[in-house]
Amino acid sequence: MSMSDFSLPPGIEIFERGWLSANNIFLFSDHKAALVDTGYCTHQYLTVELVKNALLQQGLPTLNQIVNTHLHSDHCGGNAALSKIYHPEIFIPGAEASAVQAWNEDLLSYRNLGQECPRFVHTHVLIPGKEIILGLYPWKILAAPGHDPYSVMLYQADHRILISADALWEDGFGVIFPELWGESGFEEVAQTLDLIESLPIALVIPGHGKSFTDVATALKVARSRLDYLVSDPDRNARHGAKVLLKYKLLEWRSIEIQRLTQWIINTPALSHAARQLNLTIDEMASWLPQALVKANAARIEGQHLVNVD
Repeated sequence: MSMSDFSLPPGIEIFERGWLSANNIFLFSDHKAALVDTGYCTHQYLTVELVKNALLQQGLPTLNQIVNTHLHSDHCGGNAALSKIYHPEIFIPGAEASAVQAWNEDLLSYRNLGQECPRFVHTHVLIPGKEIILGLYPWKILAAPGHDPYSVMLYQADHRILISADALWEDGFGVIFPELWGESGFEEVAQTLDLIESLPIALVIPGHGKSFTDVATALKVARSRLDYLVSDPDRNARHGAKVLLKYKLLEWRSIEIQRLTQWIINTPALSHAARQLNLTIDEMASWLPQALVKANAARIEGQHLVNVD
């Protein structure tokens, strides 16, 4: 069955975003509205407009709830802007609560990954195994470690819909960041894929890319990708480094090489990747932009690295 053959049940809209911002899922009833994930901070005003228009179309006065599947900056960067307007309840993975309360940017990965996220205040936590009512339906909270140790997925059993965040895309999954700093991640990805396979699923709404119905093929692709990375962990380090730079380049569009070099040197995750690859940080700063150019994901114009869409 293709996505064109699947009709979303009432009360669910998907705002498919680009790679800089995670997809947003708008869930609503006659009197209440929720948003799962809020995109990156540089796109926060677009996120606000998307929510405003959706509320207007449904005749709803406010956004009542925000749910973050995990706290990477592309999934919660719009929290602060939406909070200023709507003052919603904000639900985050329970293990992140103390880091958010203290706003520890090291524990929250923003400094580690060289990214930004405006500070926000959470009101509730998501506990795997529990349920949360969003819009018209109950959603089961499922632990989905691997890409991020504390990530969760949301599963609606009646309609067999999985909000998978970055645990499963149609063509893979998110970077396995824990492996970059010497923590376990590969096994957790495998376990999360096994969990997904155990569920009856008619539709997957991923964190990035279009929704899909062919879960078996997506799982096959994901497992093949995981096997490829496990067979040579340096592949994950190289891939992770390239993804981090490409992500920032989507934000910057163009960056002076000198400023780029400083960002690479100052980003701890890239220092970890360099050590795993037996490179000095200066060697990483030289190799990384060229790796994006070789992959046709960027080009060098004079003293600037420029994004290629």
